[in-house]
Amino acid sequence: MSSGGRWRLAMATLRAGAGLVMVAALGWGAWQVLGALQEDSRTMPAAAKSVPVKRTELRTSPGGVLDETWLARTLALRPGISLMELDLERLQARLLDDGQVLTATLTRNFPDRLMVQITERVPVARIKVDLAGRPEAFLVARDGVVYSGSNYDPLMVETLPWLGGFSLTPEGAGFRPIAGMDIISDLLARAQYEAEHLYRSWQVVSLARLEADREIEVTTKDGSTIIFSGRMDFFLQLAKLDYMTEKLAAMPVARARIDLSLGREVPVMVELIPTDRDAERPAFAPGFNIFPPSK
Repeated sequence: MSSGGRWRLAMATLRAGAGLVMVAALGWGAWQVLGALQEDSRTMPAAAKSVPVKRTELRTSPGGVLDETWLARTLALRPGISLMELDLERLQARLLDDGQVLTATLTRNFPDRLMVQITERVPVARIKVDLAGRPEAFLVARDGVVYSGSNYDPLMVETLPWLGGFSLTPEGAGFRPIAGMDIISDLLARAQYEAEHLYRSWQVVSLARLEADREIEVTTKDGSTIIFSGRMDFFLQLAKLDYMTEKLAAMPVARARIDLSLGREVPVMVELIPTDRDAERPAFAPGFNIFPPSK
């Protein structure tokens, strides 16, 4: 080998060796950082604990309503605590204890910021619970979780229907999720987004016959009753209800009972608005059937 060749070989070997040293140094540094982050905060150097947490930053899911005030109240951090002294698992558990929070992730952002990312549940209905003789309203999410709720617009809450016909079981500091809410939530979502003019009149949604008969009973604000089937497409049932509501609007009806659970044949019983001439007539008119046009 010529002297030039030997020189090129030596330089290539040197560069390869330097690269290996650099990779090893980076790996060792990463291992040291990871070990420091996992180490018990009591054994950390005083310098690592000297900078207190100056800011917590909350990021929530689209449409979320929880804010920094709620975060500070829930985390309840000790004044002057540093990032390395935080027990992130315990703080995460505090956040998840609030039923409004579906998921929560906490991240240290050195030197003095704590980043919190959460996903919030969205309420679909309300319930009223008797707590030591005092009725209190709670919210119910799509997955059946019951929670008190924070920062919601009162006007929005007032639009949510009430739930009835179920048993609420205590569990821990709260309640066991309500079974069957996935079906109820599908009906409510369909009604709210595809037939809002009907949804606005709904007052109580009963689960009493959901498990046994797969039926959902809705009571409207005027006292009418609507029976939905959990076995059939809700869109078609809402279309039939819309058709029948339009037909009944031309009649002197005080309230009605509409059964959508039988398919195309829809039995309807109505209570007519009484007049002087109707004093001797029974309050409820005989039942009749309405056949909506085929879809």
